[in-house]
This record gives sequence, C-alpha cells and structure tokens, in this order.
Amino acid sequence: MSELAANTPAERAAALIRLTARLTELFETETAHFEARQPHKAFDLQDEKMQLANIYRRETQLAAGDPERLAGLEPALKASLRSNVEKLEAAVQRNGFVVEALKDITEGLVKSIADEAVRQKSQNAGYGPQSARANQIGAIAVNQSA
Repeated sequence: MSELAANTPAERAAALIRLTARLTELFETETAHFEARQPHKAFDLQDEKMQLANIYRRETQLAAGDPERLAGLEPALKASLRSNVEKLEAAVQRNGFVVEALKDITEGLVKSIADEAVRQKSQNAGYGPQSARANQIGAIAVNQSA
C-alpha cells in the first residue's frame, strides 16, 4: 500500500490525520527509548514507522502535484490536519537531534576506547622483560549507565 484508501478530500484528510498522529506517536516513543538509553526497544517500531513514513511521503507528493486531493476541506478539518503535520514535524526534528547526539556520544566512546588501547600498547613497547607484554592490551571498563 503506497497511498491512503480515500475517495474524497475529507476522507483523505481524516486518514492523513490518523496517519500523522500514529507516526508522531512512533517517533516520540522511539525518541523516549533513545533518551532512556534503551535503543534496542526502538527496533520493534522500525517496520511500522518506515511503512507509514513511505505512505505519508507518497501522499504529500501526490497532494503537491494535485491540489484537488485536499481541496474544499472544512476549516476545522484543515486546521486539524495542519496541527497534526506540525506535531509530526516537531517529533521528527526532536528525534533527529537525539539521534545526532547519540551518534556523537557513540563516536566519542569508540575514539576513547581506541585511544586507551593505543596508550596501553605504547606503554608496553620496548626491550627487556616487559617487551613480551607489548602485544597485550589491558582491560577497559565501560560504564553502561553513562
């Protein structure tokens, strides 16, 4: 399914309102999982989120190409649709900020671990009895609550 099943602009707007509300809920739930440092819980949302996002993208493309798809809506329905789209856009933007922050944190953590491994390896380099340990890297503790 790549577009909404609707026969009139009012039906299409109502379906878009339901679609954007569900997408907003999915993005907000995913963001909450990320903020709670439980990204694994967000995996269960991905299939539905991508499916609905594809339908939303297709519907917005069709509406942009054919203004008649949403023509003549009652002001209240039009305002509700606009409000839901704004909420979705805010949820997507917030999700993007959180994802970017997690990416930065992860990259920093990986760099810190690599730097520590290099530091430990260089401490063990040289000649003599200690040189046998030159290829060993000591333990690095990672605090999972960080």
